[in-house]
Amino acid sequence: MRVLVTGVTGQTGSYLAEVLVAHGHHVIGVANTPAGVGAAVDFRCLDLRDTAGLARLIADTRPDSIVNLAAQSSVARSWQDPVETAVLDAVVPAAVLAAAATLGETGHDCHVVQASSSEVFGSPPSASVDESTPIAPTNPYGAAKAHGHHLVGAHRAAGLRASSLILFNHESPRRPRRFVSRTITAQVADIVHGRTAHLTLADPAIERDWGWAPDVAEAIRLVVESRSSRDYVVATGVAHSVGAFAAEALRAAGVDDPESRIRTDEARRRPTDVRTITGDEGRIRRELGWRPTMTFAGLVEAMVDAELQDD
Repeated sequence: MRVLVTGVTGQTGSYLAEVLVAHGHHVIGVANTPAGVGAAVDFRCLDLRDTAGLARLIADTRPDSIVNLAAQSSVARSWQDPVETAVLDAVVPAAVLAAAATLGETGHDCHVVQASSSEVFGSPPSASVDESTPIAPTNPYGAAKAHGHHLVGAHRAAGLRASSLILFNHESPRRPRRFVSRTITAQVADIVHGRTAHLTLADPAIERDWGWAPDVAEAIRLVVESRSSRDYVVATGVAHSVGAFAAEALRAAGVDDPESRIRTDEARRRPTDVRTITGDEGRIRRELGWRPTMTFAGLVEAMVDAELQDD
């Protein structure tokens, strides 16, 4: 199968390319830089804001599936630059879906998998959400992702084979440092090496459903191979607080009395942050047999180990 993956140099894209290649697929990887791309990937350099160029690439390569992972994925940055966020997270998915639909008009059955986000739910009435939970984002990132999610539904109703995957937090050592998991592990390294005594968080009480990025890549592979036209929540179903992540990271690094090392800086808080959210991943378990393999403690330990090795 020929699979075109946008955002192939990102955390999830890099893991997805590896697992797709391992399962015998031809991966056409798209990003604006080749840094970190594996030799087995058929790499194409493209600024995805060039939607006409993206449409030509899809027409020329005629993939069997497109996985659109490319995005501006920082909630904080979406407030700072909502226009760029709208272009990358709403306009680019629109271009991908339109190009796939054009391929369909030529008789080529192209399947689109759009990476959505738990941020599309905003502040849901229940802390546990599933595919039927109303879409009601409360930040520019979630709103842009919601646009892409609804476009999948519109194109599917028009006959395109398309699936939206609502991804919850997924972490790994490849996570960029602007995300809270990496800011925590970086601060842990600073404590271990004596550069600071404390770890500072915006709000330790916020809870998230933390998954392992390679597990998420496996979920995407299953959807690609199934060619499903269903939407799926991809999550662990268990929430842990940001403070629990920090304490676990400190313990993994051998720091005594970890809770005493954690400080709070309320100036860093975001006013619309959801307090607690978890995903009900029952549909993807039942239909595709996906299950997360990494525990929360194992995830944190792997990230801390990598951080200390790289420091």
